[in-house]
Amino acid sequence: MKKQHAGLFAILMVSGSLFFSCGNPSQKGNSPTFDSIKVDKSAHLFGDTANPGCNIHINLAYVSKMDKQTVQDSLNAFLLSVALGDTCRNDAPQVAVNKYVDKYISDYLKNNEPLYNKDKAEHSDDEDTVGEWYDFYKSIESRPLSINNRMLVYQVDYSEFTGGAHGIYMSTFLNIDLADLHPIRLSDLFTEDYSAALTDLLWTQLLIDNKLKSRKEAEDMGYASTGDLAPTENFFLGEKGITFYYNIYEITPYVLGPVQITLSYDAVKSLLREEAVTNYDL
Repeated sequence: MKKQHAGLFAILMVSGSLFFSCGNPSQKGNSPTFDSIKVDKSAHLFGDTANPGCNIHINLAYVSKMDKQTVQDSLNAFLLSVALGDTCRNDAPQVAVNKYVDKYISDYLKNNEPLYNKDKAEHSDDEDTVGEWYDFYKSIESRPLSINNRMLVYQVDYSEFTGGAHGIYMSTFLNIDLADLHPIRLSDLFTEDYSAALTDLLWTQLLIDNKLKSRKEAEDMGYASTGDLAPTENFFLGEKGITFYYNIYEITPYVLGPVQITLSYDAVKSLLREEAVTNYDL
């Protein structure tokens, strides 16, 4: 999961440099209008509904209207690359979704049909249990959280089950400056050397949220047991503050689930860049 999460932010780093070359779209009429593509498709091993199968569910929000077509296409390419992978960035949204669904099902059948036959032969006395190993599921849902002429906040939720004890799920958040279509990062918002002070604020708020008295008490519960609590680029800008989102296993074990910490703009105001406050109305 950490590898997948890191891969998404590698896309953001590459995409950021690409979108700076798109020019400077005008502020007027720059706010995008969204529509969604919904797909729910299943397939069974060897085409037999009595066999295990896979199901893929996609509900993808894409830009259906914007003042400039070139800007609309660039923004959609960015969103598609994050939601579906970089190979989808040059396709129209519906084409990209169809290709992604078809590949998911094709890969599932190709990889699992030989294994299923082998497992059935080796465990003929327990075919029901064998079947449970091969029921796969994947879901990708995305939506705009907020939109204005200057900034888009966009969320992508993933969940997947490929056998085993439990499935996996994660959420990715994008804050996109619509003036030049670059992803807003912490370095755009905060002054230099913000990390230590921001980390202290995150710990303080985590303790408040969970009614705990000390970091040790939090650590004993499992916080920061799978990774350090530090500012993450997986954040979103809200009306009242900046929310840092840590997916399962990033700083906690699976049982604790994801961790969401919101710092008010008042709490971080001494660390904010003046231009960030002005540009994004923080």
